[in-house]
Amino acid sequence: MSNDPVVLGVDSSTQSTKVEARRVATGEVVGVGRASHAPTEPPRSEQDPAEWWAALVEAVGQLGDVRHDVVAISVAGQQHGMVVLDGDDQVVRPAKLWNDTESAEEAAAMVDDLGAGAWADACGSVPVAAFTITKVAWLAEHEPESFARIAKVMLPHDYLTFRLCGRSVTDRGDVSGTGWWSPTIGDYDDDLLERIGIDPAMVPEVLGPLDSAGTLTADAAAALGLAETVIVGPGSGDNMGAALGLGLRPEDVVISLGTSGTIYGVSEVPTADSTGAVAGFADATGRFLPLVCTLNATKVTEAVRSWLDVDHEQLNTLALAADLGAGGVIMLPYFDGERTPNRPNASGEMVGLRPTTSRGQMARAGFEGVVHAMLDGLEALGAAGVSITGRLLLVGGGAKSDAYRQIMADLSQREVTVPFEDEVVATGAGVQAAALVSGDSLEAVAERWGLGDGEVVAPSPDVTAEQVADLRARYGELRDRSV
Repeated sequence: MSNDPVVLGVDSSTQSTKVEARRVATGEVVGVGRASHAPTEPPRSEQDPAEWWAALVEAVGQLGDVRHDVVAISVAGQQHGMVVLDGDDQVVRPAKLWNDTESAEEAAAMVDDLGAGAWADACGSVPVAAFTITKVAWLAEHEPESFARIAKVMLPHDYLTFRLCGRSVTDRGDVSGTGWWSPTIGDYDDDLLERIGIDPAMVPEVLGPLDSAGTLTADAAAALGLAETVIVGPGSGDNMGAALGLGLRPEDVVISLGTSGTIYGVSEVPTADSTGAVAGFADATGRFLPLVCTLNATKVTEAVRSWLDVDHEQLNTLALAADLGAGGVIMLPYFDGERTPNRPNASGEMVGLRPTTSRGQMARAGFEGVVHAMLDGLEALGAAGVSITGRLLLVGGGAKSDAYRQIMADLSQREVTVPFEDEVVATGAGVQAAALVSGDSLEAVAERWGLGDGEVVAPSPDVTAEQVADLRARYGELRDRSV
């Protein structure tokens, strides 16, 4: 082993497992690995957890000799999924993922039964089909034999941590998205567990931000080609990992543009939004991470691109060449609906079309529609009591688009920072692992590694606040009319 040890940050997402190896002292990336997961398609979106482990083994194997310098590993995983094990620690059935919507009826029944406000007070969020608690209720209703076999209930990152070190543990960030743990009191709510027939002994121990989960088991070390002395961090959910990887500070906000979109910020106090717009999560530092999720982000502009039969560069060029407001064309970007309490069956709309409407105006309307929806989420955070006056960071695949960058800056009337780092979830898991072995704070590691630095995009000088306010109002009228 060299005198400059290495940590591994793992991002186990819906699509793949990504591993990033970084030097503890400098944050230098010295190796990366990646392996795909089986594709899924809602409403039934399921994967075999054993495939996640196989992908982790494959991805770590791509690191080669750098594995000899690894001293710690931590996993950030896709939130909300349901992994159930039996008394022999064998997976009972395929894991239901966050985007599996089969438990929508159970979610609605839960909210009707207890009330949205009571749910928000109890666990910080109003349950929707993404939440683990609704998936367990679905299992009890539709697969009672499988439900009867449950000995452990885990989240995806919990399962991989279990495979690494043999302990059933989780962290406050990821567990805050289950629907049975309270960010306000920092503990499980036994009454909520009882509502779905889960014994508190079945759920993992919740570790603190810098608690070790242990070291690798002999089997895990052999499979990964790592030493048994490698320390395993508590891990967290993917959004919490991203916040660490961005060096996010209180009042900073992130807009993540992937196929779906998320908007979140670091808060010093918990939130409880009874409207269901804001999920009141905890983060991986001891603070809180209120979050808004939308089903529709870059999938919208991908659809527009296919309509116009252009490539990504051409779509960006068309959109940026069109004026603010797209000549009066407005798009409501709810292509897959927005399954929230206030908008259960919304669909996409494009209004303001004229015989003179150009391809560029249609392209720009697609980008502007997505950005409007993201800014709605940002405003929802503010309405829930979250301070959003810090940096605005744009991440995800959409952040690579010049059109998204500039239109986000224009419509938000704020500078937008596009971080230099690409794999912020894996980076955040690495920050946690590095803090664990170095004894430094999470903030000190992020600062030392230079995380959160990026390209700054300013609003166009010819775009006025009055123009933006008018455009936001016209979009709002279309949005509210669709509810």
